[in-house]
Amino acid sequence: MSNLIGQLGPWSWWILAGILLLLELTMPGVFFMWLAIAALAVGAIAFFTDFGWQIEVLLFAILSVAFVLLLRPRFRDRMHASDQPNLNQRMLNYVGQTFQLSVPIVNGRGHLSIDDTFWEIEGPDMAAGQKIRVTGVDGTRLKVKGI
Repeated sequence: MSNLIGQLGPWSWWILAGILLLLELTMPGVFFMWLAIAALAVGAIAFFTDFGWQIEVLLFAILSVAFVLLLRPRFRDRMHASDQPNLNQRMLNYVGQTFQLSVPIVNGRGHLSIDDTFWEIEGPDMAAGQKIRVTGVDGTRLKVKGI
């Protein structure tokens, strides 16, 4: 390992960063990105200094832990913030809204047409024409109650 780092110099850290970024693309979550940033930082520092490979590895370990523990929580909050938080879960947009049943709910199950989409609904038995409110979601089924 020391011979490879010695031969490639700072480029070895940039190659490691590229490998870690490729791993990030293939794995779920965001973890390897922070290790890749640490490798890039060590590679940049190695261009301007002449530390031994042992110090570079130690610096990589310290920066990796620091980036994961300090920066990851800050970016996680930003990554989940969205002006459309229910974009891939449309049914959550219907919670709290009221609709009119076009077909009755029988044995606790029924269907509701919303915006040209038929949704399975679950709730107490009710006749067609009654107003209902969506109270929750169970998988892809809307939970409703009469109002």
